[in-house]
Amino acid sequence: MNARWVPVLLGIICAILLLAALYFADAIIAPVACALFIIAVVWPLQKWLQTRLPQLLALAIVVALVVLVFIVFASVVAWGFGRIGRSLIAETPRLQMLYEQATAWLETHGIAVAGLWAEHFNMRWVVGAMQGVSARLNTMISFWIVVLIYVLLGLLEVGPLARKIPGIVSSEAARILVVGGEQTAAKLRRYLMIRTIMSIATGGMVYLFALALGLQLATEWGVIAFTLNFIPFVGPFIATLLPTFYALAQFESLYSALFVFACLNLIQFAIGSYVEPRVAGNALAMSPFLVLFSVFLWMFLWGLFGAFIGVPIAIAILTFCAQSASTQWLARLLGAPENNATDGPLVA
Repeated sequence: MNARWVPVLLGIICAILLLAALYFADAIIAPVACALFIIAVVWPLQKWLQTRLPQLLALAIVVALVVLVFIVFASVVAWGFGRIGRSLIAETPRLQMLYEQATAWLETHGIAVAGLWAEHFNMRWVVGAMQGVSARLNTMISFWIVVLIYVLLGLLEVGPLARKIPGIVSSEAARILVVGGEQTAAKLRRYLMIRTIMSIATGGMVYLFALALGLQLATEWGVIAFTLNFIPFVGPFIATLLPTFYALAQFESLYSALFVFACLNLIQFAIGSYVEPRVAGNALAMSPFLVLFSVFLWMFLWGLFGAFIGVPIAIAILTFCAQSASTQWLARLLGAPENNATDGPLVA
């Protein structure tokens, strides 16, 4: 074997072992990743409060705010999914009948695959999947308790750790860690702020569209679009699929359902691929390939939470790569174009 291939093979083996460790140790590593993300977001508030209040009192205020935000967000999600889930369960017989009519129509037009779908797929499966998601949300309480403990301890260690790093590693390594950490935290805060604003805009437009069309549960559809928009690619797709099924039941027309699906996707595309990149600017733009790869890789490793945290992890990796001369090429290759901040989407 040529000696030049040895480092490549070793790198591949190390990457496989790392991914395996992340997959099998998700119960340990995923809460740490989530806690680091939250710490990056709330540290400026903690630092500001510490200059005016005792450290423990400032910490208590910050943690209480984190818990409050989580409770409000979780309540909104549970309310929206709960009402839509109950409504879909009530409409299951009608949805099943319309689905069978649609498969029969497709078969008459020579699309035989519809018959295969009819044997393995029905509307009860869709309702069951929604109930499974709701049950999984209920089991995440222990996950967030562990995250909260990590956040509590991590906020106490940020200041002392920053002071220890220069005395432990070389000056160049210390610069990469400190500067890279500060820039990553700033980018993650900006990412979350922009994502929140775009999610509010998406939810508002979906609500107005559903209201104008006469689609029932317009408020709930807006809430679902708002919450799921925090998960790139996967969330917006689910947020357009569910109203489509409901429109099929309410209007009893395949064309009306397709119209709803097309319009909702147009809203998602306009905000995710046109408005958001221009708001985010060059600092957060990434290669669309990297965004898609990050979402599905981390969703495979850590499930729904992985789909959310995948893009922030990619932002952190690219930011640290940009600090070292040996890895700057990777940040330039997968990051934003230097001369144009709006050439590609931030996320979809």
